[in-house]
Amino acid sequence: MAVNHSDFAFFHRLRVRWAEVDMQKVVFNGHYMLYFDVAFTEYWRHTGLPTPQQQAADGIEIFLRRSTIDYQASAEFDDELDIGVRCARLGRSSMAFELGVFRADTLLVTGELLYVYADVQARKGVAIPAAWRERLTALERVPPATA
Repeated sequence: MAVNHSDFAFFHRLRVRWAEVDMQKVVFNGHYMLYFDVAFTEYWRHTGLPTPQQQAADGIEIFLRRSTIDYQASAEFDDELDIGVRCARLGRSSMAFELGVFRADTLLVTGELLYVYADVQARKGVAIPAAWRERLTALERVPPATA
């Protein structure tokens, strides 16, 4: 996954806290998933699409299906990190989001979150609404690939 700072239209900034570093004085690997989740939550809020609460009330929600992380370099205590989030692919019922963790312009970590839009009762994927597709596409610098 080739990730560039310029690929992202949305960033969430956070500062590494002391409790997040390990014995080697770098961010413990498991914390990057929390960083991804926080950044994705803010990205989703930015989209203006239905909140998790609204989705739950409708009975059709997005569920995390897969997450991946690739480490290039380490973040350290007190680093300011910019976490880029973008919708990279839109399938019939799935959405893949690419993430990049940057310290200034240096790429530290990349990741992908794959979500499925599904009917809660049927436990089955359903088609992503056209309005969601349009909104996600409109927000991105690099349009999402479609399947």
